[in-house]
Amino acid sequence: MPDPFFCRVEAPFPQDDCIPRPEPTEEQPGPEVTPGDVEREVRRIGLPRLAVTVQPPGATLVNLDTIFHTRAPGFERSVTILDHTVDLRAAPTAYTWHHGDGSSQTTAGAGRAYPHADVVHRYRAPGLVRPSVDVSYRVSYRVDGGAWTDLEATITAPGPATGLRVREARPVLTE
Repeated sequence: MPDPFFCRVEAPFPQDDCIPRPEPTEEQPGPEVTPGDVEREVRRIGLPRLAVTVQPPGATLVNLDTIFHTRAPGFERSVTILDHTVDLRAAPTAYTWHHGDGSSQTTAGAGRAYPHADVVHRYRAPGLVRPSVDVSYRVSYRVDGGAWTDLEATITAPGPATGLRVREARPVLTE
């Protein structure tokens, strides 16, 4: 059994400078993971940046419906924050399509390839444009296998631009 008193050895009279030995205490829990901690970590690791697919590919015509779509992969990852295991998952909630000519549109879906034409744009002038798509994600997390919680704000991942030539077709009469 340990001595119930703790005496400082460096005291001139150690027996006069004794105090009761502190009771052992439970280990204090570490800091709690906050939504801000989770958001910082998600921004640090990044969410999927989606490339835009354009139909027709590479070139389109003035006043022709040009189709845009992308593929939204699932996102799930486990990370360690403040010595806690944090499971993350993210789902797209909005897509902002930048057409490259100064216009944009926002949709709830990722668009689909021809013949569906869910997301279309008509260019009004010829030239080289660089369309892209930004994706806003709703992020959910759980700490150490607990209940899932949604972050209040969405996190947007800007997508890379792709080159697209807009051409103008001129009718030609033939015999």
